[in-house]
Amino acid sequence: MGAHGVESAEDNKAIVATELTKWFGEGDTKVIAVNGVHLVAHFGEVLFIVGPSGSGKTTLLSMISGILRPNAGNVTVKGSNIWTLSNDQLADFRLNTVGFVFQDYHLFPRLTTAENVAIPLILKQRNWDESITEARKYLEIVGLKGRSEILPVKLSGGEQQRVAIARAIVSGPQILILDEPTASLDGDTGRTIIAFVKEKILNKSRCILIVTHDARINEYADRILHMEDGHLSAADEGTE
Repeated sequence: MGAHGVESAEDNKAIVATELTKWFGEGDTKVIAVNGVHLVAHFGEVLFIVGPSGSGKTTLLSMISGILRPNAGNVTVKGSNIWTLSNDQLADFRLNTVGFVFQDYHLFPRLTTAENVAIPLILKQRNWDESITEARKYLEIVGLKGRSEILPVKLSGGEQQRVAIARAIVSGPQILILDEPTASLDGDTGRTIIAFVKEKILNKSRCILIVTHDARINEYADRILHMEDGHLSAADEGTE
């Protein structure tokens, strides 16, 4: 916090990526997926990253979330450089700090919705019954009260997305990442989901990053960064 208890711009930075670079292959087959990216994301904002397929968006998010190690550059989350952490510390970071909503939801078909949502708590060695009770609370938060014992196959696409969001936030992560969250949804359902995320899930202690091709939901972004050929567009690059 800054002087007199006022939060400074520095305190408010959730993610700072500096000269972040990732390539695959070597020699003639070398492909640079992310090329010297600088990015600042703040707590309390919804940040969209848009761009064509193959532009490096998912690779960028994978490095920010501690999944994919960069070839060069740094990622600082809440003031700590995550790529100086040990493998065990990285695993804790992914479990406790980042919530990830995948494009195809990644729900387990043989588990009920409550059991799916409870997985992060079970991984943190929480008591099973307590975890299921907590999962039901989060299903209610995302508008699925009374749906805790249903298998995912019985849910609509929009409902499955809500289950995935509940699972991503049940352990209280401060960084929430959604990869193409409306790709499998019709326009109205997609807008409803993103409006819900902004109104009910975003808070001053959480940063939400959304990768999307869906221009219909751009109105819900606080900022939009454009990515192409591994670069963020000059108009938005490093905006703070």
